[in-house]
Amino acid sequence: MLLLCLVFSLFALLLGFAAKHLQVQGEPLTEQIDALLPQTQCGQCNFPGCRPYAQAIVEGRAEINQCPPGGDATIAALADLLGRERVTLNAEFGEQKAAAVAFIIEQDCIGCVKCIPPCPVDAILGASKQMHTVIAAECTGCELCIAPCPVDCIIMRPAHTKPSQWQWQR
Repeated sequence: MLLLCLVFSLFALLLGFAAKHLQVQGEPLTEQIDALLPQTQCGQCNFPGCRPYAQAIVEGRAEINQCPPGGDATIAALADLLGRERVTLNAEFGEQKAAAVAFIIEQDCIGCVKCIPPCPVDAILGASKQMHTVIAAECTGCELCIAPCPVDCIIMRPAHTKPSQWQWQR
């Protein structure tokens, strides 16, 4: 029994060493681009999330103007980072909108749970045949929950900004 414990302890030490010293590092440019993207994970850019979109930009499979939630500010930041010319948002992927969060009209919700799986950030709480609600602080405003709702009880409301997020108009 003691021998078995020693063998497992040795394996645990080896796994700990390997996890710390042999981990694969990410592409630094991909990390920088991903940090500039809005992290809505909405898929409007035709990629399943912001990180795959960032990787596609690095690999030359996508342009910098495919992110409607990021809009002109993100395009400008990406152009500056990559040393490219600033371009306008490609209308094929959508249009830039003001920041918004989903809101469930609770008296209309039937608890079908069809809105929960499409939410990329798990911002919707609820159970089958129970009323659902959105955690506004977690909602990215991707609107992916609206289409599956059979009773149209999900609406988008303007996101409330905190004083730390206020910016003066230039």
